[in-house]
Parts: sequence; C-alpha cells; structure tokens
Amino acid sequence: MQNKKLLIITNPRSGKAKIKNDILKIIQIFSEADFEVTVYPTKRQGDATLKAQSLEDGEYDRIVVCGGDGTLNEVITGVMRKGLKCTLGYIPYGTLNEWSSGLKISRNAAIAASDIVTGVETDLDIGKFDDKYFSYTASFGAFTEASYSAPQEIKNVLGQAAYFFEGIKSLSNIKPLHLKFKCDDREIEDDFLFGAVSNSMSVGGIVKFNDSVVKLNDGKFEVLLIKNPTTIMQFQSIVDGILRKDLSRDGIEFFHTHEITVTGSKDVPWTLDGEFSEGKDIITLTNIPSAIHLIVPRDTEIK
Repeated sequence: MQNKKLLIITNPRSGKAKIKNDILKIIQIFSEADFEVTVYPTKRQGDATLKAQSLEDGEYDRIVVCGGDGTLNEVITGVMRKGLKCTLGYIPYGTLNEWSSGLKISRNAAIAASDIVTGVETDLDIGKFDDKYFSYTASFGAFTEASYSAPQEIKNVLGQAAYFFEGIKSLSNIKPLHLKFKCDDREIEDDFLFGAVSNSMSVGGIVKFNDSVVKLNDGKFEVLLIKNPTTIMQFQSIVDGILRKDLSRDGIEFFHTHEITVTGSKDVPWTLDGEFSEGKDIITLTNIPSAIHLIVPRDTEIK
C-alpha cells in the first residue's frame, strides 16, 4: 500500500521559534499514520504563497501549515490563486491565532498534529480583498497597525502583550476615518475609529462575538464598525458594549453581508489576518463560501 503524501509548510520564526523543537515530533506523528512527509521551511515573507502556488492538484493528500496567522494566510492565498483542490491542516504557532481558537485547534503541537490525523474535514468561507485573500479578518483603524508593526522578535518575547504595547504607542495618532460602506441592504457614511469585516469568533483578541451571531461557513461576513464618538458618554457606552458583547449600542454598527464595498480608504492602512495591506479609494470585499477544506478536531462544532 502506497503511503499518503503530506507537505508541511512551516515558518521557523513563528511563536518564539518553538517549531524547531517540535518538528521531529510532528513528523513522527504523521509518519506513524502512514504519511510520507515533506517539510518546506519558509525563507521570507510571501514564500509560503509561492510554494502553495507551485503545487498541483493531487500532489499531496494533505498540506499542513505550521506557523502563525500570517503564514496560514499566505498558504491560503496561494491555494486560492492557483485554484488548488486540497485538504489543509493547521498547527498554530503564532501570537494570537484567532481563527484556530474559534475552531478549537489545540496550541499543543502534538495534539494539533494528532487531530489532523483523526479529525474531520470541514468547508470554510474565505474573504477576498480585491486581489488578496483573508481567512478571518480585514480591519482598519484603532489598534490594527499593532498587528503588523510589532517586530517579530518582540512578539516572540512578549506574546499577545506585544500587540497591546504597540497599540498604546499608536493611540495618540488615531484619527477618525471618513468612509462609506455599501452592501445589498444598506449604505453607511460616517467617521469611524475602527472597522472589521470578519469570519471569526473574535477580532484582535479584544472584540469577541457571541456564538449565536457568527457562522464560519454561511457565505456571509460579520461587519463591525465603530463610529467616532461625539461625547465621553457615547465613548464609554461603546467600550462597555464591546466588552459585554452588546453590539446594539449607539455608535456601533453590526450586520452580516456576503459582499461590501468601501469607498474613501485610499490612504487607510488595512490589516489582513494581521498582515499589512494598502488601502484603495474603492475596495470590494467578497465572501467566497466553502472555499477551503480544513481538518478540525472531531469535537469542533462549526457554527
């Protein structure tokens, strides 16, 4: 019987570089499950995308990403651009790993690898940001710069706190952004402090949604927009609403849509899955339903 083929695409620098200590154990788990394992360590930013784009349908039975959200984003981008039909697995090593947390993928490498062997395949939506892709969020405004400006070395030492400290440094530079959002059933034009178009249970480790309002494979985004508060009382109400998961407060816009167009963001920096992306005057974000096939633990219930 011929062994199944499995490719590991790994970012050796993610998550305090722990991958270097775990990689042999991960290979052993897959090998004992009768996989013929190939390991590809990325060399630079964007390398994982190029590797995924170089693959052919059927070349590997499973492609496993070992790294942070940025590495996962690169692989998914390569898969989507190539139109590759494949089954993905994810062993999270980054600082936030928001998407994997919502899917109950373990932060323990051995457990995550074992779940890729014994887990179930599920279809998940992917977002398209003009010609780019994102797995869980495209965001702008307050604190989003922290996700891509914090140096990797600082992330490795401080973990999630690195984003907080980078965010505090940028507070004095936060300015309201005048933008227009348009989708099928609404049009909103206002000054905003923050916005996220997401397919995730949380955004930035700060905004957390109730399970009842998020579905990861329904073909729709969750859109959260925070308007610039006009009074201290409104600001306090918005903050309290975010903390209490009460998104009905004045100053908070929350809705679902399969596609949304943003106008006026030419000079607005965005972050896609924690990685920087330049804005454009007009940007269309489209949900691609059931775009990828990901293995999740058997006890994961996809909402």
